[in-house]
Amino acid sequence: MNFQLPEKILGVFSVFQKAGFEIYIVGGAVRDLLTSKLVYDWDFTTNATPEEILKLFPDAYYDNQFGTVGIKPEVEGERPLEITTFRTESGYSDSRRPDQITWGKTLEEDLKRRDFTINAMALGPDNQIIDHFGGQEDLKKKLIRAVGDPNERFAEDALRMMRAIRIATQLNFAIEENTLEAIKNNAPTLQKIAKERVKDELFKILSAHYVYEGILLLRLSGLMAQVLPEMEKTFGVEQKSPGRHHIYDVGTHLLMALKAVAEKTTDPVIRLATLIHDIGKPQTYKKLETGTITFYNHEMVSTKIAEQIADRLKFSNHEADKLIKLVRWHQFSVSENQTDSAIRRFIKNVTPEYVDDAILLRIGDRLGGGARETSWRLEEFKKRLVEVQKQPFAVRDLKVNGRDVMQILQISAGPKVGETLQKLFDAVVAGKLTNDRPTLLSAIKKT
Repeated sequence: MNFQLPEKILGVFSVFQKAGFEIYIVGGAVRDLLTSKLVYDWDFTTNATPEEILKLFPDAYYDNQFGTVGIKPEVEGERPLEITTFRTESGYSDSRRPDQITWGKTLEEDLKRRDFTINAMALGPDNQIIDHFGGQEDLKKKLIRAVGDPNERFAEDALRMMRAIRIATQLNFAIEENTLEAIKNNAPTLQKIAKERVKDELFKILSAHYVYEGILLLRLSGLMAQVLPEMEKTFGVEQKSPGRHHIYDVGTHLLMALKAVAEKTTDPVIRLATLIHDIGKPQTYKKLETGTITFYNHEMVSTKIAEQIADRLKFSNHEADKLIKLVRWHQFSVSENQTDSAIRRFIKNVTPEYVDDAILLRIGDRLGGGARETSWRLEEFKKRLVEVQKQPFAVRDLKVNGRDVMQILQISAGPKVGETLQKLFDAVVAGKLTNDRPTLLSAIKKT
């Protein structure tokens, strides 16, 4: 195949060749070239040592932890070009990093240590693909297959199991039978991996186009029990009872809700909130003599579990806050004749930042239970949300401030300023004043 490579890549090839070194593009870049996708990450391998590479590129930087030399991009926003020396690895006592790295002598030595066949191909300056492990054939078959013995590959780095699910989810590939069986057998070793790394892979799965299939694969592989063990308990918990719209058990409902939400957003936190919003139902399940099934206060139990998940997987404060609030308030009321105060309480509870996200979760919840996407009540509620959000939610949202009060009333800073602003705020909330500057300035003069 004749690949049209960017000038910056051809330039790297040229520098190494002139210096007498071997150089190859490796990893996902080769896979993307073969599937005619845009390449964002360019990785190289060479027989030159890091010291020799740095002599060729004096402005490059060296990451000693990973043995990688990075060439800074010429265009701001682009990713650096990363170059590693041929190497072999041995001893993986922490199931994550090699205890010993030895510089290799051949490209084949380097490629055989890589994770999956579709990532173990190389492209040289002669535009020829080097493929020792059948990566091109697996690309055609849409298969994720470990290089060599999958048990050895996962013993070297347990995070590769999550990566297998992630790549399969992103590409809509299947996982080869022996590789999948090895993931099932080695799944508990994922506990040795730093939770931040696991969370990063989970978020990439949640952000992928084929997220529904990805979560199914996560469960099939046994990794869901390691990452989201609480989810396993939701499958088989019945919900169908007289007068209720649910047609699936809790776990299936959550998957179907995720599938519906995934068509409307790629945000991993919203998708995760949708996936776990009813995760507390198994603990609150009760079947009455009438056949009616109840889950009283399941949203509170679900919220507690959401907090535990966010803490366990080391979410950022913002990610945790968003997840917890969406789960906690997913059962908001959309009944008729709601007062502005009731709608304001909902907005305050979920916070204005997450209102639209809460609506998305509600839509996913409906679709995941077999109902229509929306209802006239929900549509009216959405209209009311728009109107009510035009009102201030705190004194700081008023179109005037303390300086205006002091200037108009000719007073110094003190309790009178705060009292005046609070009266204005209360009047706006009660609908007696509108939150526009001329109106409020006039009202201050009358106080």
